[in-house]
Amino acid sequence: MKQYILIAIACFFSLNLLAQDKPVKIVFDVTSDDVKVHQKAVRHVKMMSEAYPDSEFEIVVYSGALDMVLNEKSSVAEDLKKLASDEHVTVAVCSGTMARENADKSALLPGVIVVPDGILEIAQKQGQGWSYIKEQ
Repeated sequence: MKQYILIAIACFFSLNLLAQDKPVKIVFDVTSDDVKVHQKAVRHVKMMSEAYPDSEFEIVVYSGALDMVLNEKSSVAEDLKKLASDEHVTVAVCSGTMARENADKSALLPGVIVVPDGILEIAQKQGQGWSYIKEQ
């Protein structure tokens, strides 16, 4: 009887470990102008993309976070460039935010894409089954 219990526990933990290896899709919402929030978002995506290399991650930047993706203003420029070069990571910025702030595409860090609307981008990802993280 004791062997059956041990086997059942071993199976449970094995299944739990297998579940953690399944690729995930996570969209990160960044709207804060706080550089600590920018650093935290980059750190989270960097760590998760390394731990789960077959998973998909997207950072969506809009509102007050625009500086995060601008060449001359980003406090996380080098890390964002590296992340944006990963085929499983997308860094996107809202075109509406860019227009309001008179920012040109040429001012963006390499690899950053422009989406029509940041909120809509997040909603569409959630509709496709992506998990949502609000960085604060």
